[in-house]
Amino acid sequence: MRKTLLLILSLLFVFSISLAELDENDPNTWDFGKIRASEGIVKHVFLLKNDSSVNLNINGTHASCGCTVSEIDKKIILPKETANLEVKFNPQGYSGQVTQYVYVDTDNKTAPIRKFVIKAEIVKDKI
Repeated sequence: MRKTLLLILSLLFVFSISLAELDENDPNTWDFGKIRASEGIVKHVFLLKNDSSVNLNINGTHASCGCTVSEIDKKIILPKETANLEVKFNPQGYSGQVTQYVYVDTDNKTAPIRKFVIKAEIVKDKI
């Protein structure tokens, strides 16, 4: 019984480390780390690649919150090419851990929406 419990706990530990590594290595996720709201807007540029053999049409982008805006530099991405998705986040009014999402609407039949994630920990200004 004790060995079984130890094995289960070990597997859970390894699995949780694997999930953390996946998140850190996900090209569709960006963590700004610790930032101060007083420093203003932060931005990151994601790459959106068209891995298919046909053109990928971009219908639009939208964010989960008004504090986050996005802009893509191409409306049509040719096969095997990429587009830049610039995401800007305004941390004003936030504190602690924040996660926001940006969605890119495409004409891809199997995965029409691509999700991008930004994260930050908003820390208080020193007085």
